[in-house]
Amino acid sequence: MPFTVVRMNLVDPDATAQSLSARYRAALEMAAYADDRGVDTVQTEEHHGTDNNWLPSPFAFAGAVFGATRRIVVTVSAIIGPLYDPLRLAEDIAVLDLVSGGRLVTVSGIGYRPAEYERQGVEWGRRGKLQDELLETLLKAWSGEEFTFRGRRVRVTPRPFTEPHPMLLVGGSSRAAAHRAARLGLPFFPSAHLPELEAYYDEKRAEYGTEGFCMMPAERTPLLHISEDPDRTWAEYGEHFLHEARMYASWQSKDIRSAVKSAATSVAELRAEGVYRIVTPEECAALAADSLVLHPLCGGMPVDEAWQSLHLFCERVLPAL
Repeated sequence: MPFTVVRMNLVDPDATAQSLSARYRAALEMAAYADDRGVDTVQTEEHHGTDNNWLPSPFAFAGAVFGATRRIVVTVSAIIGPLYDPLRLAEDIAVLDLVSGGRLVTVSGIGYRPAEYERQGVEWGRRGKLQDELLETLLKAWSGEEFTFRGRRVRVTPRPFTEPHPMLLVGGSSRAAAHRAARLGLPFFPSAHLPELEAYYDEKRAEYGTEGFCMMPAERTPLLHISEDPDRTWAEYGEHFLHEARMYASWQSKDIRSAVKSAATSVAELRAEGVYRIVTPEECAALAADSLVLHPLCGGMPVDEAWQSLHLFCERVLPAL
């Protein structure tokens, strides 16, 4: 059976305080509904200072999801690691791991938007060193033992629920990211289907004698919306998918590789491209895929339409898998 994902980044380009609050509360209700129906994970992410209200605080949202659910995992994919204070992040993840009983998965990348670094007052050129420090500090902090951090002795409490530590993956599409993951014995999460990078990661793991695994996206991992009438849904709501696709593409340099990167400039191009797909329940159930990623609230999608997509996914697709 495919691994099932409900992606939520809470984008809403036309939001008022009231409408955005309603969207957040609906997202929590959707997470609880997905939890009851057996969806594997809610995936969320992080961006700062965007014009369309992209979620900037994934761990706060994850905590709210844990309070509304019993078994579903929350995957934060990905945080911009160098923007975090390492000791505070160690505490926050430990608390969420305890609250959830081990249901938090964190992917730490280094990001690709210099503007986010400038906003936080973090030097873009130091991002690799800061990522190393962050990951090394998290692993030491979660041991519960005293260690040296920036020249002083510190200890982080409480210890997390998960042994030996909460699930932490290194994200990225570079050899530096793969090398970092191998050196630290952490799983690697490439941002696209990159078999050559997986091979490099495995080679470096063998050199370091570390354990780990690669969680790589399939060659095609479309973002899905479920509809009884895809033609109607593209006509009525295609601009929501295009909005998100265009904003995400505007942040990418030519060297960035991503499973969901789109080159489309119109709804028609987006539909033909296949990065975003609107399918019937039967078409979704028939997809030969390792994972199915539903994106019900994409690009400020009206909440009622998002609910309809989620209902079809849970009531018609999941039983057929």
